[in-house]
Amino acid sequence: MLGDLPFIDLYVRLDKPDQALYRSKERSQNTINQLVPEEYQTSVDRFMSDVNKRLENNSDGALESEGVRVRLSRQKMSDNTIWVCARRINTVLPDLEKLGIAPALVNHLMGIGKRDGLVVVSGATGQGKTTTAVGLLGYYLKTYGGTALTIEDPCEFMLAGRHGTSGHCFQVEVEKEEDWAVCLKRALRWAPRYIYVGEIRTPKAAEQLLRAASTGHLVITTVHAGAIEEALMGIIFLAEQAMGSGVSTMLSSCITALVNQSIKEKGPQLKYLYTEENSPGDPVRTLIREGKIGMLSTYIDRAASRLQLGTAGPGGGPSAPPPAGFRKA
Repeated sequence: MLGDLPFIDLYVRLDKPDQALYRSKERSQNTINQLVPEEYQTSVDRFMSDVNKRLENNSDGALESEGVRVRLSRQKMSDNTIWVCARRINTVLPDLEKLGIAPALVNHLMGIGKRDGLVVVSGATGQGKTTTAVGLLGYYLKTYGGTALTIEDPCEFMLAGRHGTSGHCFQVEVEKEEDWAVCLKRALRWAPRYIYVGEIRTPKAAEQLLRAASTGHLVITTVHAGAIEEALMGIIFLAEQAMGSGVSTMLSSCITALVNQSIKEKGPQLKYLYTEENSPGDPVRTLIREGKIGMLSTYIDRAASRLQLGTAGPGGGPSAPPPAGFRKA
């Protein structure tokens, strides 16, 4: 069965039979590609057939095959061969408290679910930003209740349905790039408490994202970026193409928290920045409003120090004491 193969990424040729490759989910081996053992060939053949049906008119999508859910990206190569990369998706909804994030930071992130505005989870490819973002949304729905809409391409974790006693999630899968902004605009008509946007793709989507975060919703999104500062500049760059000037002012007023995540040998390593609620003069907001993004590093370090000291967070109460070896980076 394909599910028995310990892969995080699976590379399969689609135009004709060829040796499949995989990247192991074992940390000690996840930087090298290995040949898929011969005993999995029948499963790989079935998988190849399922992929060709699923991606008949698309280059990307999601698929469940033999109990394994994967995110797909098909590509024609320079030698005219056609391959697909299948990134394995953990179908078990992530538990925020079991992701290996420092307890003090988890406690702070939990409390943010009571606020509105924009929460940005950034990181490079494969660094777990989607897992953390979905973990946040699942916790908020279960704990605080309300309606959530997710807008994704493709839908990765299966969030649709009931969460806790009063939370419910609806999921929308975007089919075309130009539909991101349309789906976001429609989402507001559902009066959601939470909106999750899988990734900011277009200028119009960035504009609608900021408008949603400025009108009483808590919007969670992921951004491909190596640092918090890069994530902010990326959002501003996209939104300005649709809105012109004034983006920095709008972003500064609606930003609630920013996380940049990378996976290290001992687990997730996070940089974190947040704003004070109902505080237009918050120094982080001021720097964003004035376009001084490069000066935020001081406040990222300060946020880590405050969490280490156990100062009160947005949940209203002292943060949990950090574990030994907690790193502010």
